[in-house]
Amino acid sequence: MVKDTFAGFHPFINLLYFTAVIGFAMFFTHPVCLAVSLLCALTYCVYIGGRKAVRFSLKYMLPVLIITALLNPAFNHQGATILAYLPGGNPLTLESILYGVAAAVMLVTVISWFSCFNAVMTSDKLVYLLGRAIPSLSMIFSMALRFVPRFRAQIKIISTAQKCIGRDVASGNILRRAKHGIKILSIMITWALENAIETADSMKGRGYGLPGRTAFSIFRFDRRDLCALVYILSCAAAVVAGTIAGAYRFRYFPTVAGEWTGMTVIVFAAYFALGALPIAVNLIEDIVWKSMKSKT
Repeated sequence: MVKDTFAGFHPFINLLYFTAVIGFAMFFTHPVCLAVSLLCALTYCVYIGGRKAVRFSLKYMLPVLIITALLNPAFNHQGATILAYLPGGNPLTLESILYGVAAAVMLVTVISWFSCFNAVMTSDKLVYLLGRAIPSLSMIFSMALRFVPRFRAQIKIISTAQKCIGRDVASGNILRRAKHGIKILSIMITWALENAIETADSMKGRGYGLPGRTAFSIFRFDRRDLCALVYILSCAAAVVAGTIAGAYRFRYFPTVAGEWTGMTVIVFAAYFALGALPIAVNLIEDIVWKSMKSKT
């Protein structure tokens, strides 16, 4: 996995950025907005995830896109442009197909942005942002995020150990496999309860919850973060202003229609500038790094 420079920004900048792009991706249905957001989200996913992200997109995201696009015209028969009639007698319209494609692209885009969010916003960043406002909830959330990968790793260890003594859940009849699965689950629950007790004792021994106790943090808001904050707010303000002015006005029913003005192009450029921020930051960092290496 490559180094993500954007992930090194202040957690507030990361959270603000993903709040903006995910929020816009969930509400804008204009085809240009959908295309721009999908392109930026997939590009960022591939950049930080590499081949694994490409395989995930082809294996899961592409089928979701196709299935969602096909389901809408099967149940939604609105639209003035009738292409054919389904076996049940309902019309198949061009508008319902286009709206289904738009809905599918929106779903895939939001999932892709959340995938990037999960990679960038680690548990320590969330605890840092929420620790002062809601410390108990942030601690529980962080422990829950940490528990899931530990649970998966531990259950793999237990399953391997049980397999070595002939208690494999993949062999034998259904009753035997169910018995072995229940045994593994019982061991797993016992481990989880013991781990919870040890965690509670450790937190108590470290003085968690005592008044006046401070928390260590490595995050500092510097000049680079200030520039990113101004950039994100400026792009987001331009996008919101375009929405208020009607630059994103587009409809799918009863006929496909939209408006194009000079302001529309400017707002689309601002939307692309916002979505492409992480890739631009990483590309600039790569260029600077290669330039410095060539001079040495």
